[in-house]
Formats: sequence, structure tokens, C-alpha cells
Amino acid sequence: MKIFEDLTWRGLVHSASEGVEKHLAENQVTLYIGFDPTAKSLHVGSLLQILTLARMQRAGHRPIGLVGGGTGLIGDPSGKTAERQLLTKELVEKNLAGIRSQLERFLDFDGPEETRAQMVDNGEWLTTIPMVDFLRDVGKHFTVNYMLAKESVKSRLESEDGLSFTEFSYLLLQSYDFLVLHDRYGCTLQSGASDQWGNITAGTELIRKLRRTKAYGLVSPLVTSSSGVKFGKTESGAVWLDSQLTSYYRFYQFWLNTTDEDVVKYLKYFTFLSHREIEGIAENHDAARHQRGAQKRLAEEMTRMVHGETALATAVRSSEVLFGGELKDLEPAEILDVFEDVPSSELAADDLSAGVGVVDLLAQSGLAQSKGAARRLVREGGAYLNNVRIGDEQQNVTREDFLGGRVLVLRKGRKAYHVVQVQGD
Repeated sequence: MKIFEDLTWRGLVHSASEGVEKHLAENQVTLYIGFDPTAKSLHVGSLLQILTLARMQRAGHRPIGLVGGGTGLIGDPSGKTAERQLLTKELVEKNLAGIRSQLERFLDFDGPEETRAQMVDNGEWLTTIPMVDFLRDVGKHFTVNYMLAKESVKSRLESEDGLSFTEFSYLLLQSYDFLVLHDRYGCTLQSGASDQWGNITAGTELIRKLRRTKAYGLVSPLVTSSSGVKFGKTESGAVWLDSQLTSYYRFYQFWLNTTDEDVVKYLKYFTFLSHREIEGIAENHDAARHQRGAQKRLAEEMTRMVHGETALATAVRSSEVLFGGELKDLEPAEILDVFEDVPSSELAADDLSAGVGVVDLLAQSGLAQSKGAARRLVREGGAYLNNVRIGDEQQNVTREDFLGGRVLVLRKGRKAYHVVQVQGD
């Protein structure tokens, strides 16, 4: 199947320039997508665009990841209701390094020259071009009326904070990016999310006027959940591609918690599974939604793709802990991550020198209302220490029982947990 047909089937074509399907079918195309360096890591909201580049490369085209070292100093008003805080050059440089390493996970930078991915920083030209030259060579080709008609500008003009001239100029900067990449690399296609359509078409217009040739735009829909929530946002914040910012477990859980209404759509959007495989998963999902097979497959595919097989195994093992799975193979930090939302307490290291009765711990934790209730809980087989049933109400808990010497997990019944951490050393 041709790439444009595949993108269409997956629901990834929101708007496209006239003739782009033919252009992709008949030519080996160089395309680019821009990434904003506002953080040291990209988040899952960027995945759709990263994977678009990867799909294009697999289809025989040449992808360019443009990292906005220049435009990142300004800020894109598209889809924003207020002006963002400007970044320093030092912070942008730090963020660029993290983003480069993440793009390399998905794109082949060492393959055949005709499809070899490239990473380019627009700070190379945007921070060096004289202002007068830019206004003369680029600015004169855009009327203010044309710029005001763009949705990204109109929506901000109507907002309470308005639009600064700094952000108003962003459209010119992105148009110039497209022109530079066209001249240097023969780039004829820019892709991105639908909120970039105005900026992209401005770039195709600049190339048409200055180079008397055709350039194209192709954008995907903005991803939101079925409830209208912006994709990649959770109660605890963004879901990052950097495991230091979002753990393997949290990353896996994000995809596992996808709703029934969204899961098949996300399998199309974010995985490389074939049409037949996805249709089969969708059929099984409709027949037995309670089994959440589609969500499990999505979580597995995404965790493996972004973090690798070992990370997936860690995430699955961590997830199983909540259902009585093995704890001893997990690091203390992983255990605390899994049980971040359950009640916890601390126990001084000195108090463990002679050990603490398990009945005392159960009562202190609140899992049992009294020592008597704790003893009954143990006798009835409903008390667990590190997911292992406690068989002796006289059991003494020592530092050795704490996983990694730091963490101990108490459980009552199937789902009531309490975490105890060692304080001091």
C-alpha cells in the first residue's frame, strides 16, 4: 500500500495540498517536521509527528527533523492562548541535545543516502541572518492582511492577552525555514499537526513566489481523547519520552488506561501494526472489551517501541505487583513509583535494630484498626508482607525484610496497600 493511502486509512490526513498524493507516489520526496525545544525531552504528544517521519522513511522518502533552536527562542502562537515564556539560548541548547537522542531512536541516520534521516537546527540560519535582509527578502512577500487571516493569529488577537509582534513574526520564520530546507536539501514537503497548517501553507507560498516551483503541506489531526482532553496530559502532568521524567511503569500505564472508544484509533495512529492486525484486534476488542486486550497490546507496542524490550518487561512486572505479583525483582524506586498513590509511612532505622512485630506494623499502618484486629487478619490469611502471605502473627520484621533495605509493602486482602519506608540509616 502506498504511503498516502496508509496515512489516510490510519486517520492521519487532516489537510493536504492539492497534488501531494501524486507527488509522494511518483517521487522520492524529502520532507520535514519541526520540533519545539521547550523541554529537554519530547512527550507523547510529539510521537505522532516522529512516527510520520518514520513511516515516510520506511516508504522510501527522506525525513528531516528540524529542531527549533532559532524559533524556540521566539515561540509558536499556534494553538496557544497566551504567550509562552521566552527560553534562553543556553536552555535551548541543552534541550536540543536531549531531543536529538530521542529522534535517533525512531529514524535511521546511517542508512542509504537517499533515505538517510537528517537533523537540522534552524538556529543556524535564523540567529545569523541580518534583520534588514530578512525583512527585505522574506517579509515583503507577506501582507499583513494575509497574516491576520491565519487562524493561529486570529485566535490570539481575540484572546485577552493579545499577540506580541514577536509571536506575530513566527509565521515568517517558519516559512523561511521551509525555503532554506528547500534550497539546501531539495525539501518539497512539510508535515505537522493541523494547527500548523497556516504556517505550512505560508511556506509553500514563499517557495512558489521566490523559486517558481511547487511545495506541499500535509497535516495530521490534533490528537485528543474521546472526552476532548488534550493527548499526553495526565493529572500528574505530561507523559515524557525520557524515562527519567516518566518511568517505564507510568509510560506503560498511560497507554493501558486508554478508553475503549480511543484504543483502536490510537493503534492506527501510533503503531506500525498492519491493517489486518489492527482490524483483528478491533474485532476481538468489540467482542470482549472487559478483557482490555486492545489496551494491553497498545501499551506493549508503545513501551517496546519507545523504551525497548527490557523496559517493557520491567513495566509489565511492575504492573503485576498491584495484583499480587513478585516484588523482590524490583528496585526500591520502581516499587515507590508503582505505589505512589497509596498511603505510606516512615520507620526510623534505629527502630528496626531489634525488629518490629508485624502485628504492630499492621495496626500502625491503619490496615488493621487494632492489634487484635491485626492478629485476626493474619490468622484468617488476609495479611501480606511484600505480597507474601504472613503465616505467623508473632513474626518480627527486620531491616532484611525491607526491599533494597528501604521499602516494605503491607497488604490487606486483595487491594488495600500501605508502604513503609526506612528513615535514616
